[in-house]
Amino acid sequence: MEPLSEKQIRASFVNCTKGEAARMRLPLDFADAPWADLDFLGWVDPGAPLRAHLVLPRAEGPVGISLRVPSVGRTSAVKSSLCQICLTGHASSGVTLLAAPLAGARGREGNTVGMYICADLACSLYVRGKRQPKLRADRQEESLTVDERLARMEGNLNGFVSRVTGVPVV
Repeated sequence: MEPLSEKQIRASFVNCTKGEAARMRLPLDFADAPWADLDFLGWVDPGAPLRAHLVLPRAEGPVGISLRVPSVGRTSAVKSSLCQICLTGHASSGVTLLAAPLAGARGREGNTVGMYICADLACSLYVRGKRQPKLRADRQEESLTVDERLARMEGNLNGFVSRVTGVPVV
């Protein structure tokens, strides 16, 4: 992913107001983001821990999605969960249901769409093997190459963005 400026990120959001985009805090490590290893920028808002954000590169420019994080509940280290974006297995606390208000009038009416995603939004790093899930000995072996897993992740992300925006991705 090509590095993005703060202005590009704030202007990219499709499912929140300009005021909400202006008030959101960027990731604490924004200046040191590993852009070469990212396929999207994802973070939990350091100033509002019940908010998370995704910014994906697109040919027409970046697309940002604002997400709601559920309040912390009880989790089990014995149970495991699977991220629907990168298909990384985690202890149940490593995956959370993130809900995105739909873009436009549908979102203003309160309609949302949700997806179970890595709680730290580091899917790109898990797929590349640069980060390992906590409380998991190792990743399940797949016959797909890293490039094929990245393509699958991109398809899953594009499907989610299409559901939020109501615009099919070609």
